[in-house]
Amino acid sequence: MAGHSQFKNIMYRKGAQDKKRAKLFSKLGRELTVAAKQGGDDASANPRLRSAIAAARSANMPKDNIDRAIKKGAGGTDDANFEEMRYEGYGPGGIAVIVEALTDNRNRTASELRSAFGKNGGNLAESGSVSFMFDRVGEIRYAADVADDDGMFEAALEAGAEDVQSSGDGHEIICAAEDLHAVAGALSDTFGDPVSANLVWRPQTTVTVGDKEASTLFGLMDALDDNDDVQTVSANYDIAEETLARLTA
Repeated sequence: MAGHSQFKNIMYRKGAQDKKRAKLFSKLGRELTVAAKQGGDDASANPRLRSAIAAARSANMPKDNIDRAIKKGAGGTDDANFEEMRYEGYGPGGIAVIVEALTDNRNRTASELRSAFGKNGGNLAESGSVSFMFDRVGEIRYAADVADDDGMFEAALEAGAEDVQSSGDGHEIICAAEDLHAVAGALSDTFGDPVSANLVWRPQTTVTVGDKEASTLFGLMDALDDNDDVQTVSANYDIAEETLARLTA
């Protein structure tokens, strides 16, 4: 299991995902509101909102919740002034971690994240300290049953993608950051809306962690997930399936 995908850190076991559904809806709602506030409520003309809606639908967020969050942003009824912040740090075993947040109080968020890192074998570092280990790319995900591997590969390359990874878990399409919405739009014309279409931090290399470090790492990921301001967490860890099975048994 590699740690570079949006919300991947809360999906290592289904039980954890189910327990945090309400918190996930809150985070998705915040992104919907900010996207609508910045770019309007017309998803066809607002790529960020379109991606936020796709993510919300993929998480089975109720339609009423989605509509309410969009109206809150587009209608100007959201009084909070959210800032997009990026925090960088190191987890147990020297794992590089990038945290993206939407916060209305950067001092509070920084303090809470510093505490989360410190209590779980890591430390919050200066901006730019680990981001050079990652590439900023567009990532589009589709369920496995929308196309066979060859069909998705051919369509993705024709749309301008750089790489396609297909497995039983689904199709992951990678493209240049500036091409995300063009590639996602072309694929949507063929396969419908994707599960997600986002800019992500993709690690250039990964670090394998063992049982002890993985257990501490999960503690850090849980602490970050529990923070209302945190939207995404990217990290360059890799955990063997055997280790994962032992820790989540």
